[in-house]
Amino acid sequence: MLFKFPDPPLGGFFPNGFSGVWIGVIISIFSYLSIEMIAVAAGEAKDPEKAVKKAFKSTALRLILFYLLSLFLIVTLVPWTVLIGADATSPFVMVMKIVGIPYADSILNFIVIVAALSAMNSMLYISTRMLFSLSRAGDAPKVFGRISSNGVPVNALLLSAVGIGIASIVYTINPASAFPIMIALSMFGALFTWGSIFVTHMFFRKQMTQQNIELKFKIPASRFISLFGFIAILSITVTTWFTNEFKSTLQFGVPLVLVLIFCFYLKRSTVKLNLNSGEETLK
Repeated sequence: MLFKFPDPPLGGFFPNGFSGVWIGVIISIFSYLSIEMIAVAAGEAKDPEKAVKKAFKSTALRLILFYLLSLFLIVTLVPWTVLIGADATSPFVMVMKIVGIPYADSILNFIVIVAALSAMNSMLYISTRMLFSLSRAGDAPKVFGRISSNGVPVNALLLSAVGIGIASIVYTINPASAFPIMIALSMFGALFTWGSIFVTHMFFRKQMTQQNIELKFKIPASRFISLFGFIAILSITVTTWFTNEFKSTLQFGVPLVLVLIFCFYLKRSTVKLNLNSGEETLK
């Protein structure tokens, strides 16, 4: 009754059951890609402690206002049966037309273009920053760790830009095949990254406790939250295999990660880090 409450016109609450909501969670992941860049960008802040806290809170607030609230308004004003109709246009366009905003489709197209450019700029930054960090840590060619007189990692930036150019060319030549592969790799990359962050955070908190180091940014039950998050990410990843639209996520993602892991262990030994002194010891 909870997921199929009788309501003939619209199908009720959760009309397709929990499975429909779970598939929706997989789709919504694209809205959160690279949200972890908050921590990466904090490394360049003058006061990382305050910057991370502020960015964390503002990001959560923006997600609630611009994502959850907008979806709530859409399904409140427009029945979901209309949104998935054969002749359905953008839900935002529908709502804007209902409110009486002229040129709704043109306005939304402009917003989408600006959002896409903003997302691409963020991806360019994060890929450049990560490549630069990997180079400085010895996990990528040293040439990508060089910076210009203005403090810009030019070589890492150029390689990231070349990657965007190659992706654009491949998509232009064969969009039918290129787009699903790009989606699969980006989704698996996000899931793998988030899962790794949760696992790393659990062990990080454990080591901090053992070394009697107190963190100023406290999260109640942080290790249990990380465990729950990892289980959720793992569940979503497994679900993609049983969903035809997302099955390629594991088909393309797993081989890529295995190759990267093999290359990492082939080149570099693991180290044990003392969190208090920052000293590293080869294992």
